[in-house]
Amino acid sequence: MLAVNYEKILDEYRNIWNNRRLQSEQSPEAILKEAIQRDLKDENSHPRARRTLMEKYFLATKRILEASLTSESKVILLQLHKEMVEGIQDEAAK
Repeated sequence: MLAVNYEKILDEYRNIWNNRRLQSEQSPEAILKEAIQRDLKDENSHPRARRTLMEKYFLATKRILEASLTSESKVILLQLHKEMVEGIQDEAAK
C-alpha cells in the first residue's frame, strides 16, 4: 500500500460512521485499524444482535462505496477492511 495519510482517512471514517469519537493516545493508524476491527467483529452490538463477519464486511463495503469520498479514500478504506477481515479469519483458524 502506498503512503497513507491515516489522519485524513480516520476523519473520513468518523464521518461515514456517524461521527464516532475515536480518541486515543495511539497513532491515527492504530486508532483506525482498531475501530475497523471492532466494527467487523460487531463488538459495538449486543451479543444476541451480532452479525457474522461477512455480513459486517458487506455492510461496511456498501457504506464506503455509497459515501461521498474520493475514489482514493474509498480504495484505502476498502483495502484496510479487506486486510482486517483476513487477519480476523487467520486468528479464528488458529
